[in-house]
This record gives sequence, structure tokens and C-alpha cells, in this order.
Amino acid sequence: MEAQSRKNRGLAALALTLWLLPVLSLAGTPTEQIRGTIDRTIGILKDPALAAKGKEEERRELLRKEIAPVFDFGEMAKRSLGPNWRDRTPEERERFVALFRELLENSYLGKIESYGGEVIRYGEETVDGPYAQVKTVVVTTRGQEIPVHYRMRADGGRYRIYDVVIEGISLVNNYRSQFNSILQKSSFAELMEKLRSTVREQQKS
Repeated sequence: MEAQSRKNRGLAALALTLWLLPVLSLAGTPTEQIRGTIDRTIGILKDPALAAKGKEEERRELLRKEIAPVFDFGEMAKRSLGPNWRDRTPEERERFVALFRELLENSYLGKIESYGGEVIRYGEETVDGPYAQVKTVVVTTRGQEIPVHYRMRADGGRYRIYDVVIEGISLVNNYRSQFNSILQKSSFAELMEKLRSTVREQQKS
């Protein structure tokens, strides 16, 4: 029961984190990048001009432009597929990355409008060569504290996120477990169809 409860908390925290994932600017330390761009993302959510009826698509387009640079989708997709990545052709990899990106973007856009004033506290930053990690805590309006760690790597003068760890649960590892489980019983084509089905359901909501 405790393991299931922890899993549930992790999934809830993951959803919350997807609302708040920032776009990284091109200058400053990893923490400075995250802090500044979280503020900009939340600014879009709080803009009364974008909250008016009929402005939903405009706001979503602004948010989509903000989310585009934040993830290293190729690296995330590769790590999420794990050893199965080696067996894929270049064309299969390209299609998988594109679908994986759509899955994450839809998850973000589908939940971001539920933002309700959560506060971000910034903690320890570590840099090891091209890799960095920034620890934050999301404080909900009820006072619950959710640790969120951003794992990033340097990419052309900025840091891009390749994994997010919420309450000790890695987003990439979570996806890898799911994908491996599917591929043990099904083909890669069937995995892709399951992802397409999920994306279609996201678009309906």
C-alpha cells in the first residue's frame, strides 16, 4: 500500500511538474535559467489578456513556443526507449522522437491551465562537465512540498532538460519501464500505435 501511495504521489507530482516546466534562456547558470524562464511561463498563465474567452488558442501557441526549446526530446526519447533504441532504424528513431515529443507537449498543454499559484523554491545546483542538476521544491497552495530535480546537459550555450525526477521518481525511467514492458510482449509497431492512441486521446481532452 505504501509503494502504491508513493507511486500515486509521484504521478500527481509529475503532472504538476509538467505544468511548471520552464523554457531555458541562453545565458546564466542552470538555476538562473530555470528561475527566469519559470517566471516567464507563469507570466503567460497570469496574463489577464490571455485569460479572456476566445484567447485559449493564442495562449496555447505562446506556451507551445516556450516549451519547444526546453526539452532535449531526442535524448529523452533515446533514454526512454533504452536498449531497444539500438535496434531501431534511423527512420524509426525519427518517428519515435516526433511522437514522444508530441506526447510530452500535449501532456504539458493539457495540464498547464490548471496552474493554481504553486510556488517554486530553488535549492542546490550541481555541475559536472556538460551535465547539471538543479533541485527545486514545488510548494502547493495547501503547503505540500514536492521535490523536483531537473537533470540537464549543455547544448550550444544553454542547458536542456533530459530528465525530471519528482519525489525520487525519474520521468525517463518511468517511461522506459512502460516501453520495455510493452516491447516484451508486442512489436515496435504496436508500441507506436499505443502512443498514437494516447496522443489522440490527449487531443480530445
